[in-house]
Amino acid sequence: MTNETLMQYFEWYLPDDGKHWQNLAAAAPQLAKKGITKMWLPPAFKATHSADVGYGVYDLFDLGEFEQKGSVRTKYGTKADYLATIKSLKDNGIEPMADVILNHKAAADHTEVFTVVEVSPEDRTKVLSEPFEIEGWTNFTFAGRKHKTLLSGTGTISLGLTTMSRQARQVFFRFKGITKVGRTKIWWMVKTVTTTISCTLIWTLNTLRSFKISTTGRTGSWKRLA
Repeated sequence: MTNETLMQYFEWYLPDDGKHWQNLAAAAPQLAKKGITKMWLPPAFKATHSADVGYGVYDLFDLGEFEQKGSVRTKYGTKADYLATIKSLKDNGIEPMADVILNHKAAADHTEVFTVVEVSPEDRTKVLSEPFEIEGWTNFTFAGRKHKTLLSGTGTISLGLTTMSRQARQVFFRFKGITKVGRTKIWWMVKTVTTTISCTLIWTLNTLRSFKISTTGRTGSWKRLA
């Protein structure tokens, strides 16, 4: 049995200078000599802004390649830097481990209107209202990509749990939507609370078009439409 040593090579307060990948690539030989065999890397994709540690996920497929959210690079560097770092680690016998957050989504590009029903916080199978429309920050267009995509197809989100604020009380919603695979009408459960901007998200990885039921955006707010 091999004695493995895993190192987490990031922390919350790293400088927002885009040099982290380069620094790690240069340090790989010395880290290998110290016995490091696996490396936990920070989230590599484009987040809400350049200083974001990476957990405020905006575009999972932008690794520091497109001008989005104020910069091309992420907090840690560019896509080229990231790939060079992975190569350096492997060349030195260190296995890189990516931190991939599929259940966060933030900083939407636009609002959109969708149908919901309010449900009981105590029993989420109990519907408290008739279906009604609200407007929220749930639309992602990734305009900075300038129509350059990694994937194609007609997949869409199949389940979403998001958080939004409404005054100072908790509200629980179900979203009404249609999956594009099979055109099935379903309801998504949505918990609405204050302060948090996060989302549990399951979706098919075959589209980079507007994600329909996804998360809060820049303001974390919603409004009921007349």
